[in-house]
Amino acid sequence: MTSQPGVQPDRIDPNDEQELARWAKKLDATPDQLRAAVQAVGDQAADVEMHLKGARASTNSDRVKELGG
Repeated sequence: MTSQPGVQPDRIDPNDEQELARWAKKLDATPDQLRAAVQAVGDQAADVEMHLKGARASTNSDRVKELGG
């Protein structure tokens, strides 16, 4: 998918409560989680989404530890 000239990627404004609420619903996160993600990775929605998904995912080493390995 190519971006069109002059079209900005979706950005999340952590200071806009209505926008935070909309993104929180879309990304299944709390406004506080979104603020933390924006602080960690910037305001691009795709980066925030990947950060949130990564925070929720377990790694292979986490699974090995759970199994006692």
